[in-house]
Amino acid sequence: MASHVEYEPRTYRTFDASDRFKTFRVVVETSDLYVKTHSVLEKETADLVRQCRMQIEWAIAARPQFLTSLEPVAEDPSDAPVVLQMIRAGKLAGTGPMAAVAGAVAQFVGHGLLARSSEVIIENGGDIFIKVDQPLVIGIFAASSPFSGRIGIRIEPTPVPLAVCTSSATVGPSLSLGRADAATIVSKDAALADAVATGLGNRCRTSSDLKAAVKWAMTVRGVEGALAVLGDRIAALGTIELVPIAG
Repeated sequence: MASHVEYEPRTYRTFDASDRFKTFRVVVETSDLYVKTHSVLEKETADLVRQCRMQIEWAIAARPQFLTSLEPVAEDPSDAPVVLQMIRAGKLAGTGPMAAVAGAVAQFVGHGLLARSSEVIIENGGDIFIKVDQPLVIGIFAASSPFSGRIGIRIEPTPVPLAVCTSSATVGPSLSLGRADAATIVSKDAALADAVATGLGNRCRTSSDLKAAVKWAMTVRGVEGALAVLGDRIAALGTIELVPIAG
């Protein structure tokens, strides 16, 4: 994991005040998290990010291909739990383990913060860990697509956390081999959702690919919903409720 990154403005983040949540940002090296909890937990969040990053950095130091591979890598007996989660997500998605890194970090931190806040929302590079007690709508940001900012995914309260992870060829610095403006996966496993979102985006080179790509995503064990946007075309399957966003 590089020690420096040039941050792109994340215009989809809002730090609105509310009685329900405290909202804050935590940056640790290349990890840039937007967090909503019932109280300000900046130090606790930063500590959890460092713990998670340490596991990943050890794996990279032991075998540099963990950082660079675009294909699944083999497990090692010495791998830490977060590293194993990333490797296994990559195997299911057909990607390298780092395709799961943002989701894995969000999930590690999110589970840690649930000990201090019954509701937690963490966004990490377009990958979102969610545990809420009331319905929530997650907006889809898809660059210049006419759907961008106009539709969202409604998330109902669940007894276990949920993840909504998005990959894009046109938004942000993430590597995509396709052309999707948004490739979004809903799953209870954030690392898996992140990796499969990458795999979904890789398969969307033209608008005619969208239907087959979301069908592929739904074959991956653990995926609950899949959505792909390319220009003025959209495809969605699974347990995913799309709602309009006013304005």
